[in-house]
Amino acid sequence: MINRYPIWKNLLVLFIVTLGVVYAMPNIYPPDFAVQISTESADGEFTQRAMDTATQRLDEKDIAYFGAEVADNRGLIRFPDDEAQLRARDEIQLALHDLPDDYTVALNSAPTTPEWLVGIGGEPMKYGLDLRGGVHFLMEVDTEAAIGERAEGLEQEIKRMFRDREDRVRYTSFTSPEPGMLEINFSNEDLEDKARRKLAERYPQYLIEPSAATPSLRISIDENSIREMEDFAVQQNLTAIRNRVNELGVAEPLVQSLGRNRIVVDLPGVQDTARAKNILGKVATLEFRMEAQPDASRSSTQEFDYEGFSARIERDIILRGDRVLDAQVGYDPDSGLPQVNIRLDGDGGELMHRATRHNVGRRMAVIFIETKTRDRKVIEDGIEVLKPEPYVTRRVISLATVQSALGVNFRITGLQAGEARELALLLRAGALAADMFIVEERTVGASLGAENIDQGALAVTFGLGLVVLFMLVYYKVFGLAANIALTANMILLVAVMSSLSATLTLPGIAGIVLTVGMAVDANVLIFSRIKEELKNGLPPQQAIHAGFERAFVTILDANLTTLIVAVILYSIGTGPVKGFAVTLSIGIVTSMFTAIMGTRAIVNLIYGGRKVERLLI
Repeated sequence: MINRYPIWKNLLVLFIVTLGVVYAMPNIYPPDFAVQISTESADGEFTQRAMDTATQRLDEKDIAYFGAEVADNRGLIRFPDDEAQLRARDEIQLALHDLPDDYTVALNSAPTTPEWLVGIGGEPMKYGLDLRGGVHFLMEVDTEAAIGERAEGLEQEIKRMFRDREDRVRYTSFTSPEPGMLEINFSNEDLEDKARRKLAERYPQYLIEPSAATPSLRISIDENSIREMEDFAVQQNLTAIRNRVNELGVAEPLVQSLGRNRIVVDLPGVQDTARAKNILGKVATLEFRMEAQPDASRSSTQEFDYEGFSARIERDIILRGDRVLDAQVGYDPDSGLPQVNIRLDGDGGELMHRATRHNVGRRMAVIFIETKTRDRKVIEDGIEVLKPEPYVTRRVISLATVQSALGVNFRITGLQAGEARELALLLRAGALAADMFIVEERTVGASLGAENIDQGALAVTFGLGLVVLFMLVYYKVFGLAANIALTANMILLVAVMSSLSATLTLPGIAGIVLTVGMAVDANVLIFSRIKEELKNGLPPQQAIHAGFERAFVTILDANLTTLIVAVILYSIGTGPVKGFAVTLSIGIVTSMFTAIMGTRAIVNLIYGGRKVERLLI
C-alpha cells in the first residue's frame, strides 16, 4: 500500500531512536569534582593509610568532601564544588609529602553514570576546555642540558676520530670551560696543528681557535648552531608530547610551543588526569653502555647499583633512546617474564653492531634515565607551600651478557610488568631531545566554561525554538512530524558523540546549531515538493510519495557536499576547527536519517493507508 512502511522499517526507526535515548542518557548525570591520588611508581600500591592521611588533613582544614574510596590501586575523593576541590588538592599534597612513597595528586572529574549504563558502554559526552575545562600543563624544556649533551656527544666523536689508527692524534685532556665549548690540550704544538686541520675539515660549522693555554684548541658552538639545537629540542619534544597524548587517547588536545623553551599542553575532557600527568611529566630515555673492564681507570667509569651489587659502567655511550623506532612489551618464551622488544633505526643498528661485534662475552648495561619533579616545602608569606624542583635519576635496569653481535632488533629483560609497559610506552611515544619538567598545572575555565555552556545552551534552545515554531505555523501537521524528527536528531547526535567519546567545544555547539538548520532544510525541500505535486493535481497520497522520492536526490547531493567539506576541515584543521567539523559530520549523518526515514515514518503513521482528501501542509 502507498505511504505505508513495512513493520520492520517502523521497528528499525523505533529501535535506533530508543538506542539513541539510552546512550544519550549518561549526559543527564553530571560528574563530581574530585581529587585522584595514585603512586608514581608503575608497580606501587596505594594503601588505606595514604587515604586516611589525606582525609584527616581535609577534616583538620574543614574542607567538605564525600565518597572517599580506594579502588583500582588509587584513591578518589569527591567534592561539592571546584573551590573545595582546588583547596583540597594543595592540602592533600602537603599531607602526603612526608610519607615514604611518592604520590601523584591530580584534579579529576568523577563520573556519576549509573552502573547499568556503564555496563553497556554508556558514557557522558566530554567537554572541551572552553566549556567545562580540563587540565592545563606548562612544561619547560631544559635547552641548556641539550646543548651540554651535544657538547658531550661532540667530545666522544672527536675522541673516536683522534683514535684513528692510520692518522692518530694524541691529546692529554678534554675540558668544558662553559656550556657549548670544548677545550683540548696537547703535549706539543705539532699535535695541535695536526688536530686543528682534522677538526677544521670535519667540523667547518664550529669556531676552532687556539686557547690562551698553549698548546691547546678551543671549539665553540656558535650562536646560530645553539639556536638550531634549542629549536630542535623544543620541536622534538613537541612531537614526542603529541605522540604521548595520542597514546593517552585524548580527544582534541592542544599541544603547542610557547616562547623559546616552553610547551603548553591542554587536555580537554580528560577523565584520568593522574595518568596524563604521570606520562607527560615523565622524561625518560635509555643509554646503552658496556660494563667496564677490570683494569679501566676510575675517570672513565661510573658506579651504579644493580640488584644490590655495585656495577662499574663505562662512560662512553654506545647510543641513546633517540635511536629507538619502536618498543613493544613481550614475554620471554623461556622464563615467561616480561621484556621490551626494541627496534632501532639504521644508524642505531650500525652503532650497536659496531659496539657488540668485538665484545661478545662482555656485559652491556641498559641505563634508564628519568627526569622527575619533587615537591619541597617552603614558607611564602607565612604560609607553608610546596614548590616543585626537577631532579634526574639514573639506574641500570638490565646488565646482560652479549651472546652475539646485535643489530636493529633486540630485547631488554629483567623488568617488572609495570616497568616494561611504562618503558615501552615512553620509548614508543618518542624520545625527548632534552629534559623537560612541569612548571605549572591547573584546571582551565571552570567559571568561564559554565558561562559558555549556559550561553551555548541558550543559543541552541533559542534557535531550536524558533525553528519549531516556524515549522508548526507554516507546515502544520507536517511541521509537527518534522519537529518530532528534529528532536530525535538532537538525541541521536548527542548519543553518537557520547559513544565515540567526541569532545564538545564551543565551535562544536555552533555545529549543532547549523545541524538544526540543515535537518529542517531537508524537510523544507520535501514539504515544498509535496506542495508542488498537489498544485499539479496529484492526489494527496501520491503527492506525499512523490515529494519524498523526488526530493531525495537533491537532499543527498547537498548533504554529501557539506560532509566532504567537514571531512576536509577535520583533516587539515586543529583544535576548535576539528571540534566544529566533528559535530557537523555527525549531525549531517543523523539529520539524513531523521529527516528522510524518521519524518516519513511519522507522516506514514498519520496519513498512510487511508483515504485522504486534504493535507494540512
